[in-house]
Amino acid sequence: MGFILKRYPDIRIEGENYLPLPIYRHIASFLSMFKLLVIGLIIIGKDPFALFGVQAPGIWVWGQENKIYACMMVFFFSNMIENQLMSTGAFEITLNDVPVWSKLESGHLPSMQQLVQILENEMKMNVHMDTMSHHRS
Repeated sequence: MGFILKRYPDIRIEGENYLPLPIYRHIASFLSMFKLLVIGLIIIGKDPFALFGVQAPGIWVWGQENKIYACMMVFFFSNMIENQLMSTGAFEITLNDVPVWSKLESGHLPSMQQLVQILENEMKMNVHMDTMSHHRS
C-alpha cells in the first residue's frame, strides 16, 4: 500500500466491511445465541435431552465430565462457523465511486502490477474526461 501512496499521493484509501447475505447474518446470529445456551447448559449440568425423553449422546456425557474443555470446544468451533458465515472474501476497489476491481467477480486479488495498471488506466481516463468537459464548457 505504501507503494501506491508514493506513486499516487492524492489517492484516498479506505476499507470497510462488505456485509454477507442476510440469511448468513441471521444464521450466524442464531448460532451465537445457541452457543451461549449450550455453554450455559454445560456449566449448570442440565441435561436438555431428558426433557424430550431421549438418552443423552456420548458427547454430551463427555462434556459434562470435562466442562472446561467442552465449553472451549463449543466456543471455538461455533466462532469458526460464525466467522465463515460472516466472511464474504470481498476486496472491491472503486476510484471516484466507479468500481474498477471486484474480487467477488474475478475470484482473486489483483497483483501489484494489475493494481498499478488499473489505477493508471483510470487516472488517464479521468484526465481525458476532464479535458473533454473543459473543451465543451
